[in-house]
Amino acid sequence: MKLNTMIGRAVLMACALLPCAAFAQSYPVKSIRWIAPFPPGGGTDLISRALAQKLAETWGQQVLVDNRPGSGGTIGLALATKSPADGYTVVLGQLANVAIAPALYSKLPYDPVRDLAPVTLVLSAPLILIAHPSLPAKNTRELLALARARPELITFGSPGNGTTGHLAAEMIKSSTGVKMTHIPYKGASPAITDLMGGQIAIYVSTIPPALPLLNSGRLKALGVTSVRRAAMLPDVPTIAESGLPGFEVTNWYGVMLPAGVPKDIVARLHAEIVRILKLPDVQQRFQGEGGEVAPNTPEQFAAFIRNEIAKWGKAVRDSGAKVD
Repeated sequence: MKLNTMIGRAVLMACALLPCAAFAQSYPVKSIRWIAPFPPGGGTDLISRALAQKLAETWGQQVLVDNRPGSGGTIGLALATKSPADGYTVVLGQLANVAIAPALYSKLPYDPVRDLAPVTLVLSAPLILIAHPSLPAKNTRELLALARARPELITFGSPGNGTTGHLAAEMIKSSTGVKMTHIPYKGASPAITDLMGGQIAIYVSTIPPALPLLNSGRLKALGVTSVRRAAMLPDVPTIAESGLPGFEVTNWYGVMLPAGVPKDIVARLHAEIVRILKLPDVQQRFQGEGGEVAPNTPEQFAAFIRNEIAKWGKAVRDSGAKVD
């Protein structure tokens, strides 16, 4: 009697699992919405469209990129967290709306750890510390020495309070104790214009828009923020190797789903994204964003996110930046 009962329970459990397994094997059976939380034309949009196109080619289902910009990418991410957990809404999260936003916004409509399911990191891109050519410093070490000797000379611009460029410079300040004056702008373009005009001394930029200005000599590079030198600028030392050992700041992008999506669906999407990231044409295309593909497991990505939230949360608190 006991044996029959045990067999019966085993059969019931197997039957209960079958719908989920069958669903995972057939996924996807309809079009997928891919939320890009920033406007068309930027890095988030480019990466989203490249991955969406490859997924559509493989799966034979439409993968429709839905640009939902606003509030530093938090509007698009909030929309994803409120979507059904069925695998048919995907979002490309990034440093700004996953790791910085929790400390920067007093009222955030989502918890990136609780409300999102990490799939894989996609791209990691260093930033670059650039300066007006007249600044008497050739690298980060000389910049720090100058800041200690003549702090009134060192003004740094940013696209605004709480942006990645602002907080990266604040990390340099807090790591070294040097004094530098922050000048926030309404966007990157006016800040770089003033940098070229000599109104500010330094600026932390993404690499692609800075590259032509560096090549023309209108600006100069002091250091990149990654642990290894950037492939696009192999002669520019890292900040870590020229004055700040261990310093690392990278802008990053990663594929995420609403929390609660079945693990089999997460695993299937993960395997496909990782396969796509290994394609030579995709790697070449993403190198134009100044970074390298960096796929990892969902568990590794989750741990990475927790570490990034802690690191950037400290940077936000140290800077005093806040968005209401």
